[in-house]
Amino acid sequence: MFDKIIGFIGAGNMGSAMIGGILNASLVTTGQVIASAHSKETLDTIHSRFSIETTLSNETVAERSDILFLKPNKFDEVIPQIAPHVKSSCIIVSIAAGKTIAAIEKAFGKEIKLVRAMPNTPALVGEAMSALCVNAHVTEAELSEVQAIFNSFGKAEVVPESLIDAVVGVSGSSPAYVYLFIEAMADAAVADGMPRAQAYKFAAQSVYGAAKMVLETGRHPGELKDAVCSPGGTTIEAVAALERGGLRDTVITAQRACSKKSHDMSTAK
Repeated sequence: MFDKIIGFIGAGNMGSAMIGGILNASLVTTGQVIASAHSKETLDTIHSRFSIETTLSNETVAERSDILFLKPNKFDEVIPQIAPHVKSSCIIVSIAAGKTIAAIEKAFGKEIKLVRAMPNTPALVGEAMSALCVNAHVTEAELSEVQAIFNSFGKAEVVPESLIDAVVGVSGSSPAYVYLFIEAMADAAVADGMPRAQAYKFAAQSVYGAAKMVLETGRHPGELKDAVCSPGGTTIEAVAALERGGLRDTVITAQRACSKKSHDMSTAK
């Protein structure tokens, strides 16, 4: 268990997922978590769900926190507001898209311990894939603490900031691609006569199981695909149709467009 106060400035869906993961993993008690948001309605929901301290004051959260998570709606307005109140020993964790380590350091205007993180929405069900980048002032022990927090609601790996745009494409935004694929699979099943609710369950469970096979067996996805494709069978017929439709090229093109947008956001003036 951590002997620290963990603060959240911005407590929407992602913040809620993180708070839930931290508490479920017993990393801290409810009395060690404090959160702020721009609306009392959001704070009432958070307090009711987790029984943590909530406040409309971002400054209060900044003053109290030993580890401070940042995902406010108005990032550029909030940083100057809280900068004078952040303790020098505080580890700041930014999960704001398009905000580089250099830009965040500049916004604070002083030396800070900073982790730039990119989780994804499956944090809501404890299955996030998160990337962490750190600045020069974060120690190995401090990084381990932050990584433990992210591991409480999924998996987390440390990457150089030069890969963060690739991370946005392959994990940050990719749940949306998978949802499209599941929806299309379900639509096809409905066209073949299956009730829609059942079609979604069959499609989603199949995607989940296939992903688990990749993670747990360590086998190459192509090898696993080949194992399903019997000569002259139904699966190879479907695979051939997907190849004719340019599935791989479309996914690669879409994902690289996503990564480029992330890069453009980071470099925009």
